[in-house]
Amino acid sequence: MTAVCVVGAGAREHALAVALARTASVVVSPGNAGMTALAALADPASPASRVRCTPEPPEAIAADLFVIGPEGPLVDGLADRLRAQEKLVFGPGSDGARVEGSKAWMKALLVDAGVATAAHGSFADEAPALAFLRTLPPPYVVKTDGLAAGKGVLVTDSLAEAADDVRAKLSGAAFGAAGRRVVIEEGLSGDELSVIAVCDGTRAQPLAAAQDFKRAGDGDAGPNTGGMGAFSPVPGAGDLVDRVMDQAVLPTLAALRRRGIDYRGVLYAGIMLTSDGPKVLEFNVRFGDPEAQVLLPRWQGDVTAALAAAAGGRLTDSPRFSDQAAVCVVLAAHGYPVSPRAGDAITGLEQTGDGVQVYAAGVGPGLVTSGGRVLSVTALGDDLQEARARAYAGAAHIRWDGRQMRTDIAARAAQGMKVGK
Repeated sequence: MTAVCVVGAGAREHALAVALARTASVVVSPGNAGMTALAALADPASPASRVRCTPEPPEAIAADLFVIGPEGPLVDGLADRLRAQEKLVFGPGSDGARVEGSKAWMKALLVDAGVATAAHGSFADEAPALAFLRTLPPPYVVKTDGLAAGKGVLVTDSLAEAADDVRAKLSGAAFGAAGRRVVIEEGLSGDELSVIAVCDGTRAQPLAAAQDFKRAGDGDAGPNTGGMGAFSPVPGAGDLVDRVMDQAVLPTLAALRRRGIDYRGVLYAGIMLTSDGPKVLEFNVRFGDPEAQVLLPRWQGDVTAALAAAAGGRLTDSPRFSDQAAVCVVLAAHGYPVSPRAGDAITGLEQTGDGVQVYAAGVGPGLVTSGGRVLSVTALGDDLQEARARAYAGAAHIRWDGRQMRTDIAARAAQGMKVGK
């Protein structure tokens, strides 16, 4: 059996590990205490029961395939170090990871590729940044250039708030070095769509469409987060995925090749469906979180073989997805996303019911909260309505003091509302 090392410690990595464990022996480095606890609760015959964690660094692990989950290690060059050891790696090198590591670099790449995106400017100094900001109509969008764990974006109708955010980021007060350059964009309106493609350097194959929920509260209220839930498939996406592949993903992959970058891994296009057509909000270099938690359970066939083929530069078959729907509800700690509280005891994991998969993220030893997004509760169903009902029924059993969740994940889609309508 193929041995796979999944690098990371979040719910995305847990979902990857469970999907890969259908056909491979999987170890997660470093993983988290919740993965181990949930493996013990799983049916011994299920892939989830075969996932184990190790504190060893990836470079010390013997595996046939390395799948790097988070963006941080990719930007830091982990894929390069593993490839220097002649390891087979799914994940771009540090050169390709700049697509996510620097929003300013990514925007320049999109312009080079001819990909539609928001009007924007990149700034390291306050005066020109504020001058550009004043030329834009609301809403104002201010982004850190560097990595900020999904929290470096402000969208506001207040010019004063946007200006204060620019000052806080450029001074280093908000996000340290990651914010000392900012990208300021025009605000786009429309439905969002996540289109994730698996790339082998020259070819790319799309996964099923998904949609996530970034704001902390119901009705898209509150601050931006790393993601409070997701669903797949997306009603009405239809040919939109093919259109995004042709107009955004493949041109970007070609632009990377022109720069001498052999990009093997995930290209994740965050798309806004505007009245002028799809526009790229951002590109990420890894599976989305929580999008992975709804896509991987629907992915049919051998996920290990597919990722190994991409890592080896020989991607051929298009991924196939179940006709079932998947809904993921993220359970977050008290105080998330501003100041999540750690140490609250988690109960009810053994009561979530059949057809519900729980993926662990911010879980510490002794089953206590140890991060902002603590658990992802995912369920499959014959349609979004059934999957949504199962996910929320499962989530209702899991408790800790101050637990947060949105109650409207996939609500519109489950009622038949199509994307872009």
